[in-house]
Amino acid sequence: MPIYEYECEECHKVTEQWRSISEEPLTTCPVCQGQMKKLISSSSFQLKGGGWYADGYSHKQPAKCDSPSTSSASSTSCEKAATCPCAS
Repeated sequence: MPIYEYECEECHKVTEQWRSISEEPLTTCPVCQGQMKKLISSSSFQLKGGGWYADGYSHKQPAKCDSPSTSSASSTSCEKAATCPCAS
């Protein structure tokens, strides 16, 4: 179940609640009975390391080769031949 954050519009108290997606959101502040609004919170979920995220969704561009790709000899002489775009 996700954790939702609500803030009272009158006393500004922030409340966290474990609630099912199908449950109605909180509307009344448990402290002052004021009107509650749902907050949009940042997630603590992070993708780190290699794998499918780094391979398919990372914004890192492969290293560019300085040698032209006009001949196969120039592509094999590139020092980054394994990752070089001109090696293909």
